[in-house]
Amino acid sequence: MPRIDIDALAPSNATGYPAPYDAQVEGRWWKRLAPAGGLTHMGASHVVLKPGAWSSQRHWHRGEDELLVMIAGQAVLIEDGTRTMIRPGDVCAWPADVEDGHHLINESEADCVFVAISAGTDRGGEYPDLDMIWNERGYCHRDGTAYPAKE
Repeated sequence: MPRIDIDALAPSNATGYPAPYDAQVEGRWWKRLAPAGGLTHMGASHVVLKPGAWSSQRHWHRGEDELLVMIAGQAVLIEDGTRTMIRPGDVCAWPADVEDGHHLINESEADCVFVAISAGTDRGGEYPDLDMIWNERGYCHRDGTAYPAKE
């Protein structure tokens, strides 16, 4: 059956971000939809951002498109030099290789819920506000030195 029972999926707030960059996403709870549906050529996640939580550090991808559909609540989309309120029914799209860092911050007093979809071949990317990139080696400083692995 193609219907995915979202309530049956285990939530996680795990992140690969090294400290101290992991703190802002502690209130981000995700459930992987693509594996639950047997999808192998795209990523899709159901995400709940608690009040004050960030969706990610502000970033952009090499080789991977992103699409976001806001379902409930609201969050502020932060891009290079702009802040835009995102509400239920809003859709955001970020083409691969466009060097415009983005992320959401839930500045409201209630949870917000969205679905994030990705497709393409993720070849890494950058965090324009941080001394951090990611590539086939994982999270690294801009000079290529790897951050310590999480335990």
